[in-house]
Amino acid sequence: MLVPMYLLVVNAFKGQQDIVTHPFSLSPDLLTFEYLGKALSNPDFDVVKGYAVTILFVVLVNVLSIVLACPVSYVISRRARRPYRLLLLLFVAGTFIPSQVLLIPVVYTLKFLGLMNSIPGFVLFETALTLPFSVFLYTGYISTIPRSLDEAATIDGAGAHRTFWSVIFPLMRPVAATMVILNTFSVWNDFANPQILLGPSSGLYTITTGIYAAVGQYSTDYTVVFPTLLLAAAPPLIAFVLLQRYIIGGLSTGAIKG
Repeated sequence: MLVPMYLLVVNAFKGQQDIVTHPFSLSPDLLTFEYLGKALSNPDFDVVKGYAVTILFVVLVNVLSIVLACPVSYVISRRARRPYRLLLLLFVAGTFIPSQVLLIPVVYTLKFLGLMNSIPGFVLFETALTLPFSVFLYTGYISTIPRSLDEAATIDGAGAHRTFWSVIFPLMRPVAATMVILNTFSVWNDFANPQILLGPSSGLYTITTGIYAAVGQYSTDYTVVFPTLLLAAAPPLIAFVLLQRYIIGGLSTGAIKG
């Protein structure tokens, strides 16, 4: 994994001839920011717009995922009856289904609902893809929170909704932050789903679909390919390096205590 990443970063700052003849060279004499600047102003792909659209999807999916998955996980974790255990197994089963397998049925469903090639349709599908693992992780984490907190809130007159959002949810910040980061990476790197569900008629493209369209025209011009790919890969890569301890911490806390 490191070798392709090294080639991507190094060759994003080289000319065509230097990439072909010295792909592994890190000589300062070969490096220039010229081609990276051209990639930012590429007329075939507005990188800033691609970033904006992708960030919009990331925010919407994360908000919906939290609003839907957290309360469901709370109910499942606080109920010992069999139907709730089966509901958890149903969500866990969803983690074994590749999203590509669902694309064709989802296309027909969105067309029937009039949501094909639209932001709501795409966001709903992406949110649904986050629910299985989110519910699984949240349920294990909430199980580590003492039930006495629920009982104390009930005695104080709080209902189930107030108890969850005011007492339990603030304690879920570590695992919620972990899921937000993981879901962000998933939406940011997704290619097949936006390529099919949004389509060219919507006029919307994420960072991955936009770069695919732009790079496809210049597949042999490496001074376009490498800088453009670097612009797409850099944000999640930097974010992962900076936030990896939070990701690992949120995952391991629920796993160990559960």
